[in-house]
Amino acid sequence: MADMKDLCVLSGSANPKLAEDIASRIGVKLCNALVSRFNNGETQVMIGESVRGRDIFIIQPTSHPVNDNLMELLIMVDACKRASAQSITAVVPYYAYARQDRKTRGREPISAKLVANLMSTAGVDRVITVDLHAGQIQGFFDIPVDHLTAVPVLAKNIKKMGLENIVVVSPDLGGVTRTRELADRLHTSIAIIEKRRPEPGKSEVMNLIGDVEGKTCVMVDDIVDTAGSLCEGAKALAKRGAKAVFACCSHAILSEPAVKRINESNIEKLIVTDTIPLAPEKQSDKIVVCSLADVIGDVIVRIQSHRSVSQLFC
Repeated sequence: MADMKDLCVLSGSANPKLAEDIASRIGVKLCNALVSRFNNGETQVMIGESVRGRDIFIIQPTSHPVNDNLMELLIMVDACKRASAQSITAVVPYYAYARQDRKTRGREPISAKLVANLMSTAGVDRVITVDLHAGQIQGFFDIPVDHLTAVPVLAKNIKKMGLENIVVVSPDLGGVTRTRELADRLHTSIAIIEKRRPEPGKSEVMNLIGDVEGKTCVMVDDIVDTAGSLCEGAKALAKRGAKAVFACCSHAILSEPAVKRINESNIEKLIVTDTIPLAPEKQSDKIVVCSLADVIGDVIVRIQSHRSVSQLFC
């Protein structure tokens, strides 16, 4: 068992419920910290207890409002660094700007790399994150990155639903590896939707690779943002004879008009995780939330006790 006396779990304001659940899983209380705003909108952070010589884990997904939550994380890291923390791990279940991981045209930024630089410069010693949009973002850091996957948790929840004759569907060519991993856990086959994007935020289904006729399709993706691709994919599967369509995603951004699209679509259920808190206006009878708190908590314990993290996902 890890020695927890030197461990300190801090919560930013982005997802306090997840932080509480993680601390509960580990068997510790959240460390005392004030995170608020000054009257002029600047972030105020005050650590309410000594962190000298302690191993800090800051729980802070960089979800909406993205820039506020990112800046809050950096300021919390700086506060701990200046208070002589032994080590600082940024637990960022949802990593913002991950879709800006390369230049596709002239004069574009690589914002995912910039965010990595900001974290390292602020004083982060290690990053824990979940289902990066592009796995190569791990290479943007010169510090250890524990890249977790939500697939085992998603697979467990799908199995509980008792679905039969399943085929796992990738909504695009880039998601085939994730789709195969889920299919392996469900002991079934995969299909792939080939699509193109005529402009940002819009997609068109061009072709379907694989057999879905008469089957229960489970679409899997890392992010559901406006839900356009997901709902168009579900419609295309129905046209090609799918018996029913379900979906699962790691990160439920759900920008407008995502919830409306999902409610009006032929998707039976959308399973998401709690890397991003689901605001009341984004909740729906079709949306099921499963927690990653136990997984992240177990990873923190393994890091603290210098044990393998990858063994958790075998």
